[in-house]
Parts: sequence; C-alpha cells; structure tokens
Amino acid sequence: MPELLLICVLLIPQTVAGILAKSMGRSFFFWFFISFLIPIISLIVLLFLDDKGESGGYELADHVTKRDNIS
Repeated sequence: MPELLLICVLLIPQTVAGILAKSMGRSFFFWFFISFLIPIISLIVLLFLDDKGESGGYELADHVTKRDNIS
C-alpha cells in the first residue's frame, strides 16, 4: 500500500505539467512524458512559454477570408 501512495505522489508533477500544457493549448501527453525526463525543469519551461490559444498564431493576409465569413 505505501508503494501505491508513493507512485501517486511521484505522478503529481507530470499531471500538473500535462494539465498546464493543455490549458495553454499544447499537447497534454507530450508534456506529461517530457515531465518524466525532467520533472521540475519542464514545469519551469512550460511557465515561460506563450499561450497557443486563439489569440496566438499567424494573422491572415487581407485577401484571405476566414472560414466564419464564407457564406
């Protein structure tokens, strides 16, 4: 039983990194597995990365219409 508790405690940084990455628009599983290799450093790197949400990305040129405007 103590082994199960230890495993759960050791998975906390990986789970936190995955949830934080998902909230920032990044891959949950990628950051979850990266956090196995470098647990605390991956969290620090993730905190300094920009959000990939709807506001991020490239801006379309003037002659390109967005999908919402196509009728």
